[in-house]
Amino acid sequence: MDAALLLNVEGIKKTILHGGTGEPPNFITGSRVTFHFRTMKCDEERTVIDDSKQVGRPMHIIIGNMFKLEVWEILLTSMRVSEVAEFWCDNIHTGVYPILSRSLRQMAEGKDPTEWHVHTCGLANMFAYHTLGYEDLDELQKEPQPLIFVIELLQLLGQVEAPSEYQRETWSLSHAEKMQAVPILHGEGNRLFKLGRYEEASTKYQEAIVCLKNLQTKEKPWEAQWLKLEKMINTLILNYCQCLLKREEYYEVLEHTSDILRHHPGIVKAYYVRARAHAEVWNEAEAKADLEKVLELEPAMRKAVRRELRLLESRLEEKRAEERRRCRDMLG
Repeated sequence: MDAALLLNVEGIKKTILHGGTGEPPNFITGSRVTFHFRTMKCDEERTVIDDSKQVGRPMHIIIGNMFKLEVWEILLTSMRVSEVAEFWCDNIHTGVYPILSRSLRQMAEGKDPTEWHVHTCGLANMFAYHTLGYEDLDELQKEPQPLIFVIELLQLLGQVEAPSEYQRETWSLSHAEKMQAVPILHGEGNRLFKLGRYEEASTKYQEAIVCLKNLQTKEKPWEAQWLKLEKMINTLILNYCQCLLKREEYYEVLEHTSDILRHHPGIVKAYYVRARAHAEVWNEAEAKADLEKVLELEPAMRKAVRRELRLLESRLEEKRAEERRRCRDMLG
C-alpha cells in the first residue's frame, strides 16, 4: 500500500510490506511484545544501522512502560501478528535512538547495558566523554535525522503476552513497582548473605541497584530525591562489596568503594570496607590510612578498627615469616 500518515500521528508514515493475520492483538498495559526490527538511514543507500535478525535475537518491549524509544510502541500497536511494515519516522521521534542502539549493541556483544558497576548510564557517558562508543551513533547523536524502521511482529506462540503470562524482569517494572521491589530485594539479599549464599545475595543487591539507578535517571542530579536515591544506592553497593569480600574479589571492592568516596568522602562504611580490601591485597599503608579515617569520622568504631589492625598486623607477620622461610630455603 502507499505510504500514509499513521493514525494521524505527526511525523510517521507507514507502508505495509506483508499483511498480518487475524484480529489486531489486545495490547493492554503490561503486555510483552516480541518483534524483529531493522533500522536504516533515509539516504540513497538506505544504510542499515541495526538489524535484530543479524544479531539472531528478537527484541521485546513492555506496553505502557515508558520504553526509551516511545515511538516504537505507537508503531507496534498499529500492527497485526505476522505483519511486516516499514515506518518512516521524523527526527522528532528518533532523537534518543542512538542511546537505545548503544544498549542493544552492548547486549549483542554479551555486555549488560544496565550494568550498574560501570557507574554511568548511556546519557552519563555521553556527557562525560562526548561519545557513545560507536562512531555512527555519535554522528546520529550530533545530527538527529529521520529514520526508517522495518518491523516484523512475530507470530510465535506467547510472543504477545499479558502481564500474568510471563515472569516480569526487574528492568520491565514501572516506577512505582521498582520502588516497591527495592526493599524486598534488599531484604532478600541480607537473608542470603546471612546464610552464606554470597553469590545469590550479590545478585539481589545488583537487581535493587539497577532499579534505583533507573529511577535516578529521571531525577535532577544533586537535588533532594536524587540524593535520597544515591544514598540508597551506596548502601546497596557496600552490601554488594561485602559479598565480594567473601568471594575474594578484592580489586573490584577497591574500585566500587573508591568510586563512592570520590563523590561522597564522608561515608564511614566505604572507608572501612575499602580498608579490609586493601589489607587482603597487602596494601598496608592504604589499609591503615582508611582505618584512621574511620576513627576520625566515627570514634565509636574504635573497637572494630582495633580488631582490623590486629588482624592486619597478624597477617603481615605471617607474610614476613613466610618470606624469611623462603629466603632461607633459597640460600640453603
